Amino acid sequence: MTLPLYQVDAFASRPFAGNPAAIMPLQAWLPGETMQAIAAENNLAETAFLVATPGGDGDYLIRWFTPTVEVALCGHATLAAAHVVYAHLGHTRADIRFTTLSAGTLVVSRDAVGRINLDFPAYHVAPAALPGLAEALGAVPQAVLHHGGYWLARFADAAAVAALAPDMAALKRLDAQVMATAPGADCDFVSRFFAPSVGIDEDPVTGSAHCRLIPYWAAELGKTALFARQISRRGGELWCHLRGDRVDMAGHAIEVMRGAFLL
Repeated sequence: MTLPLYQVDAFASRPFAGNPAAIMPLQAWLPGETMQAIAAENNLAETAFLVATPGGDGDYLIRWFTPTVEVALCGHATLAAAHVVYAHLGHTRADIRFTTLSAGTLVVSRDAVGRINLDFPAYHVAPAALPGLAEALGAVPQAVLHHGGYWLARFADAAAVAALAPDMAALKRLDAQVMATAPGADCDFVSRFFAPSVGIDEDPVTGSAHCRLIPYWAAELGKTALFARQISRRGGELWCHLRGDRVDMAGHAIEVMRGAFLL
């Protein structure tokens, strides 16, 4: 069996930046263990699989896999998947509706300057304590907040976030997905994201984290339109907007590879 495969750098305005995702359109779902094995073979933060929805209405079912687990929500691979749908699958409508197993229907569109915009749920973090977090991060946050398995560690400035060198084994033992974040100098806020418990030591750019970061920083800064940078080694840029219980996050997609997976 030969299956199409695309690799796209998401939230990037140039190749070799942003977060790479593999996208595989399918006629029908493969067995879960097969999709997991393909994601492990790709060895990217995420591989997204697409199946056209019944009825031929131009929308898609989507599932996301890290090299080790299937995940409930992934922003950058959804953006990359939208690029593939627009560029290669004959989609003519302005928007795409992706139906998910755990996050409802996600609407994706293109804005006036060519960015792909994700309409995602907004999640609100609340103060909480995670013993061992400061030791695992190697620095003491100013504040720690939590929502749904994601932990937000706030620091004073971008330099403090950039300087973090976490103990990944310790973070994995905590079973914590950690957003380290701070106000930005040339942007509204910066972040880094660590998730060794799901097979990703540091994710280059993380849409699901921004479902929490955007509401947090909107409240902290008193504004609903924000520009964010994820300051991983590859780096990424997100144009963000809080709309009640939804967040918009927009970015560019750069296609870097097309090929076929031989199964």
